[in-house]
Amino acid sequence: MSKTKASQFFHLSRNTINLWLQRKAQTGDFLPKPNHRPGNNHKITDWHKFKAFAQEHGDKTSAQMAELWDDDISPGTISRALKKIGFTRKQLTATKKVMSNSERSLLLRLNIWSRKGWFTSMKLA
Repeated sequence: MSKTKASQFFHLSRNTINLWLQRKAQTGDFLPKPNHRPGNNHKITDWHKFKAFAQEHGDKTSAQMAELWDDDISPGTISRALKKIGFTRKQLTATKKVMSNSERSLLLRLNIWSRKGWFTSMKLA
């Protein structure tokens, strides 16, 4: 079959067929070129170790944690890794740490009463 008839039959351009034949002559097959990019070498490979490290040094900044990590690593890599393991730097406030549930509910009720103006008419001794 000629290239022209093959291109019409398979709905391909003649240029595509020519390129495939050139590839067959150069490499010995028609397989496409590998299309994957070389990936980065990941600096953190042991995630259990990193999670323990994050728990131990979670109060430090990313730059300080990068200096303490075994390998040469950037603060940005530390930040991305912390996000990946779901580590958050949110701190509980002192009232949430110390107060019991009953104290918290009392404080909430007092806050609601003060918003409604109930304390303005009451005289406190």
